[in-house]
Amino acid sequence: MIDIVGKRTWFFLLSAVLVTVAALSLAVFRLELGIDFSGGSELTVQFAQAATTDEVAGVVASQGFTPIVTVDDNQHFRIRTDEELFKDDKTRVVDALTARFGETTQLGFKRGNKDTARETARVGATAVAVASVGILVYLAFAFRKVPKPFHYGVCAVIALVHNVLIVLGVFSILGRFANWEIDLALVTGILTVVGYAVNDSIVVFDRIRENHKRFPGSDFGLVVNTSLTETMSRSLITGMGVIFVLVALLLFVGPSIKNLVVALITGIITGTYTSIFIAAPLLYAWEKMGQRKKPEGVARAAQKTA
Repeated sequence: MIDIVGKRTWFFLLSAVLVTVAALSLAVFRLELGIDFSGGSELTVQFAQAATTDEVAGVVASQGFTPIVTVDDNQHFRIRTDEELFKDDKTRVVDALTARFGETTQLGFKRGNKDTARETARVGATAVAVASVGILVYLAFAFRKVPKPFHYGVCAVIALVHNVLIVLGVFSILGRFANWEIDLALVTGILTVVGYAVNDSIVVFDRIRENHKRFPGSDFGLVVNTSLTETMSRSLITGMGVIFVLVALLLFVGPSIKNLVVALITGIITGTYTSIFIAAPLLYAWEKMGQRKKPEGVARAAQKTA
């Protein structure tokens, strides 16, 4: 049996480092907001003739818009404007580009309203907050027959926040060094990660509850270690199976779902890690802290009586 709770300090230290790096990355680099969150328009095109980003930006600017133009290795030009391009606007821009660079192939187009974008961000944050509160209440109720059921809910929510912070930190680093922008797919990925990670923690907590009933009076650390050993293979096999599928999607479907897939891969790795090495050991550490305070309180009461 692996003594996970005995080595919990190392796992807590690793998590503290990861969360600190993620928080600093978010504070310094922030997140590169895509159209879904910042508003504006994004048109992706390919030309029959050679073109440069400056030339393309000049043509779009001549139509009265403020563009940011980038190009990838396949000569796909991404034209992003602060303004919303409606049907007539987009037609005018494409016609101007065609007149300058020959046949223009439209590869994609997205438009976002800034007010809707702000509302989307607010709703996404609210959804994570509501989910956290709901998980806390649900676990406290589901484990009401074990000592200190509230602790189970709090430990699960701490693990949840840990996972969300690391996913956001990864995307802030990708945004800074790889120009990745976040979109609604990231919100979907984070909410999926929340559900997956909490499910993993509940499996471990449920085994702790079962073993606590089977071996009453046993050392709580032994109960937690036994439960983690019994559920570890299930958590690792499930996580690896899902990751293999996600990697295949990323390789064969391509960039259209990269935000969702990378968010899920990161979240599943951190969710599996936290359910084994953070949530349950944190529960044990909290229990041990309470046991340490209890004798001190008894001693003080005895001194007052004397």
